[in-house]
Amino acid sequence: MRVTQGAFSFLPDLTDQQIHTQVQYCIDNDWAVSLEYTDDPHPRNTYWEMWGHPMFDNPDAAAVVYELNECRKIHGGKYIRIMAFDSTAGWESVRLSFIANRPKTEKGFRLSREEIRGRSVRYSITPYSTDLPEGERY
Repeated sequence: MRVTQGAFSFLPDLTDQQIHTQVQYCIDNDWAVSLEYTDDPHPRNTYWEMWGHPMFDNPDAAAVVYELNECRKIHGGKYIRIMAFDSTAGWESVRLSFIANRPKTEKGFRLSREEIRGRSVRYSITPYSTDLPEGERY
């Protein structure tokens, strides 16, 4: 199972050079770039741990790729994503987000079905990775 979140998620993993090109595009558009990581990639888990501070005035994508590699040294067995925030009036939201690092094996999700009032059915998605405590998932 391959987690598909953000841009480029249906493509093969990006190389560092391709990541550099995408990040430079973000910088050229005056978007603040940041790195985040998690071991719980549930689609509703939108608040991942931040790696450092967002890079607001960074003129070169090489600094982001450097920080990505530093993050990989410590959290290489987790999901790491790059986010680009556009602070332009009227947008003020994330413009681009993509996964830049994945664990070697992705455990996938379990679909649970629950029957409730009458004939109603409720479904929930739970990642297999959360069967283990944080820090031991990958």
